[in-house]
Amino acid sequence: MARVIVDVMLKPEILDPQGQAIARALPRLGFSGVSEVRQGKRFELELDGPADEAALSEVRKMAETLLANTVIEDFAISIAE
Repeated sequence: MARVIVDVMLKPEILDPQGQAIARALPRLGFSGVSEVRQGKRFELELDGPADEAALSEVRKMAETLLANTVIEDFAISIAE
């Protein structure tokens, strides 16, 4: 059994209004030193078998089909320790 992480973020050229709202709120809440915030999504998938090349290929298809809108979002896949 393996756990695979899919992190989805807006592409750098896409405006991130949620990230901007968070960045504006941080100083009002007493936090400083943050110049930019980008908001994203994280998916943790528990696989039935090992995280081999075939399984990771299937996870990539899942990300491209359902988890990320690849027109405006990028994704990264990693295996949890």
